[in-house]
Amino acid sequence: MTRILMTGSGTSITDIAAIARRDAVVEIDRSVRDRLITARRILEDAAAAGQQIYGMNTGLGANLKTSVTGDIEAFQLQLIRGRGVAVGDPLSRDVVRAVIASRLSMLAVGGSGISLPTFQALLAMLNAGVHPVMPSIGSIGAGDLVLLSAMALTLVGEGKAEYRGNSYPAGAALKLAGLAPARLEPKDGISLLNASAVSCGSGALVLFDAVKMLDAQRRAAALSFEGMAGNPLILSPTIQRARPAPGQAEEASRLLEMLQGSTLFGPGAPLQDPLSLRCLAPIHGALADALSRAVEIVELELNAAADNPVVLLDERQVLSSGNFQTPALSLAFETLGLAVAQAAAASAARFIQMTGAGRNGLPRYLSPVGMASAGFVPLQKTVAALMADIRHKANPVMLDFLSVSEGVEDHATQSALAVRKLGEMLELWRLLIACEMLAAAQAVDQRPGHRCGQETDAVHAFVRRLAPTMVDDRPLGEDVMAIARNVLDKSVE
Repeated sequence: MTRILMTGSGTSITDIAAIARRDAVVEIDRSVRDRLITARRILEDAAAAGQQIYGMNTGLGANLKTSVTGDIEAFQLQLIRGRGVAVGDPLSRDVVRAVIASRLSMLAVGGSGISLPTFQALLAMLNAGVHPVMPSIGSIGAGDLVLLSAMALTLVGEGKAEYRGNSYPAGAALKLAGLAPARLEPKDGISLLNASAVSCGSGALVLFDAVKMLDAQRRAAALSFEGMAGNPLILSPTIQRARPAPGQAEEASRLLEMLQGSTLFGPGAPLQDPLSLRCLAPIHGALADALSRAVEIVELELNAAADNPVVLLDERQVLSSGNFQTPALSLAFETLGLAVAQAAAASAARFIQMTGAGRNGLPRYLSPVGMASAGFVPLQKTVAALMADIRHKANPVMLDFLSVSEGVEDHATQSALAVRKLGEMLELWRLLIACEMLAAAQAVDQRPGHRCGQETDAVHAFVRRLAPTMVDDRPLGEDVMAIARNVLDKSVE
């Protein structure tokens, strides 16, 4: 069984994916336990000295100036119940696990002041496989409080939870897993809620998938190079050094490596290919650079004290902060969405080039029989529809917010929405890549005597294992779906 050790630093998107999708067991380093105890002591000392601490002895949001006295435990329950206003379809099991793992990783840094028993209860709930039923809509990116309330409620035995494939009242799910409901101590409620754990957790999974998707796009584009008989000299290192744009040289090198051994390197290469082929290195380079930046931002969040108030261990202080706000994360995902759309647009353009009226020495519509055969041209409509949807989702949302909580919360980042729409784009992009692969394999088949490079030959073989060469017209949509289902599989490599 895979085990992930959390130390308060170094948690990666790969770690989150392992916890979310392979049920890796999470363990904590002894230093985390000591850090949490120290932070808790600092928090309690500050409160005992009469300091006002947001969410511990004051209300939240519009109730900021309301002091909390009396039954502190009842206030913590009131706090998490009152934020249970999310709606929409529930998040998937893997996303819920990613969310809990992300919050644990952030809490392990020690900035929240959460009590050790509550932290340990959340850790036990994850490892036992008790998963809150978490509605998906309600975060505006100023912390994911409304969505995380479902996690907090399940921890105390309220709401609903999934356990071993079945839905139960949360208390029953905990009992089946051999766990008891947690008892929240002062400030534990806001420590569970006031963070970007939904944005980070779901974002980690989206980026984990995006890395694989970029690799699939590279392979589809390389096969298009073969099918369109492109000029590989455009990928030479000297050209990339002349304008060293981010990621360009690396992407050119990868494509050149995939094409090694191809007959494209012989005489007769075209002087200039269409831009969707000729400019592959800068297009993919910009995407790789945006993806790398997004991974960097999410991993920063996973290993940061993104709390308000935040306990500063070295200074032994408790201060209000804006660390829960995620403008950099939203901007990284918006930028990555635009970069994905750019690469997808180039993929769509190559598809249109290959399936058009006899371009690049290919038969019209890639049909070997000609005459009234529609060949691949009807599939252009599907490609156009996919591209329209991708373009629509590439429109930014991070400026779409309203002032709420009587003006106390007058700025937001929409990070959860930015992450979600990028995830939706990836599924559309996967289908578009499958369309390109299918057309590129057909184009290669229409070039007698052509020899692919070793890696592009493997991509061609992958396509042909799932879809035979088209001779007579047939429902190509079924072939696209089969390729899309398997395009991230290791068999492509």
